[in-house]
Amino acid sequence: MIELYESQRAMRNMRKAAMQRGVVAVLDVGSSKIACLVLRFDGSDKLAEMDGVGPMAGQSGFRVIGAATTRSRGVRFGEINAMQETERAIRTAIQAAQKMAKIRVDHVIACFAGAEPRSYGLDGSIDLEGHVVTEQDVARVLAACDAPDFGANREVLHAQPVNFALDHRSGLGDPRGQMGQRLTTDMHMLTVDEAAVQNLAHCVKRCDLELAGIASSSYVSGLSALVEDEQELGAACIDMGGGATGISIFMKKHMIYADAVRMGGEHVTGDISMGLQVPKATAERIKTFYGGVVATGMDDREMIELEGDTGDWEHDRRSVSRAELIGIMRPRVEEILEEVRARLDVAGFDHLPSQQIVLTGGGSQIPGLDGLASKILGQQVRLGRPMRVHGLPQAATGPGFASAVGMCLFATHPQDEWWDFELPVERYPGRSLRRAVRWFRDNW
Repeated sequence: MIELYESQRAMRNMRKAAMQRGVVAVLDVGSSKIACLVLRFDGSDKLAEMDGVGPMAGQSGFRVIGAATTRSRGVRFGEINAMQETERAIRTAIQAAQKMAKIRVDHVIACFAGAEPRSYGLDGSIDLEGHVVTEQDVARVLAACDAPDFGANREVLHAQPVNFALDHRSGLGDPRGQMGQRLTTDMHMLTVDEAAVQNLAHCVKRCDLELAGIASSSYVSGLSALVEDEQELGAACIDMGGGATGISIFMKKHMIYADAVRMGGEHVTGDISMGLQVPKATAERIKTFYGGVVATGMDDREMIELEGDTGDWEHDRRSVSRAELIGIMRPRVEEILEEVRARLDVAGFDHLPSQQIVLTGGGSQIPGLDGLASKILGQQVRLGRPMRVHGLPQAATGPGFASAVGMCLFATHPQDEWWDFELPVERYPGRSLRRAVRWFRDNW
C-alpha cells in the first residue's frame, strides 16, 4: 500500500507541476476511439480553493485549445492487448491535438474503461487531541481506514473520502476547523486489474510522455454527464462505450460505486456483421445510419442496400429491411442492459432517494435506446451529454466524448483522494520493516 500511495502521490504532484506550467493533455483510451484534448490553464498560479466537490484539492480555470480523435487500435474491452498498435494510435491523437493547439505537451492524464473494477466501502475513526480538526487529523482518520484484502494483482485506482462525521453530526464535506471529540470517515476505494494500469502507464511512457494522473472512465463520465441535483440526490451513469459499458453511482456529489460490463457498441456491430455477412466497417456504417431497437410498421418497407465489394454480384447487391436490422441489434442491447440491471441491484441502487439513470457514451446514440432502457431498468432514464466545459469543438460535444470531457473536470477540479494528505509517521515503520523482511527473504 505504501508503494501505491507514493506512486499516486507522485502523479498528483506532477499534475500540479503541469498546471503551473500552464498546459496538460487529457487522453481517453477507448476500444473504438482514442480522444485527446489539450488544456491551457488561466491563472494557474493561484490554485483557488473550491467549495463542494473536492474542497481540499487544488483547482483552476482552463480552456480547451486542442482536440483530436483517432480510431483505436490494439484495445479490447477497454484494455490494451497490442502495445505497438495502441502506442501508434496514442501518438497520432496527441500529435494532431498538439498541432491544433500549436504547443508541445509533456504531461497527460489518462482514463480507461474495463479492467474489472471493484468497489469497497471503508470506514475509520480517531479521537481528536486538540478538539479542533486539522489537516493532520484528516490524514490520520484516512490512514485509520483498514484496507481490505483485495487480492493479488489488483491496484487501487481511487480512494476517496465520501463522508466525514464529527461526534454525532454526519454528512460533513470538509471537517477542518470544526470542533469535536471524535472524527469518523467513510471512504470509497476502487480497485482494478493491475496489468491494465501498468500496460497503460508503460504505453504512455513509450510515447515519451509523463503520466500525471489516471482515472476510471465510468467515474469521469459521471462527472461530466450528471447535473448537480443528480450527483447530490443519487443517480447512476451508464457509459456505453465500444468494448465495455461502465457503471458509476453518485450520491452527495461523490462516487460511491463503480463497475463495468465487458460488452459495448462493438458487440452490436459484430452481431450485424455476422448476421448480414458484411465487413465490420459496413456493419458500423449501417448501425450508425439505420440502427435502432424499436421496430415500427414502416420498418418492414424501408430497405437498406448492402453494398459490398466481394466481386460476387448477387452477394454485393443484396438489401435487407430495417426491421431485420433491428431484430439483430435489439437482443444484444437487451443483454447489455440486463447485465447493467444486475450490477445496479447488487449495488443496492433501489435504496437511493432518487433513482435517475443517465445513459451516455458513443453506444447510447442508438435511436429508441432510452425507451428500452427505462423498460428494462425500470427507472426514469435520460440521455446525457457532457456538460460544464465551454469552448469545445463541435465534434467533441456528443455523448461519445463524456469521458474525455469528464477527464478535463477531473484534471482541473480533482476530488480529494487519500494520497492528497501526508500519511502519519506511525503508519510507516511496521509496513517498511515488513517490506524489508520480504525483500530479504525473496533475495537471499
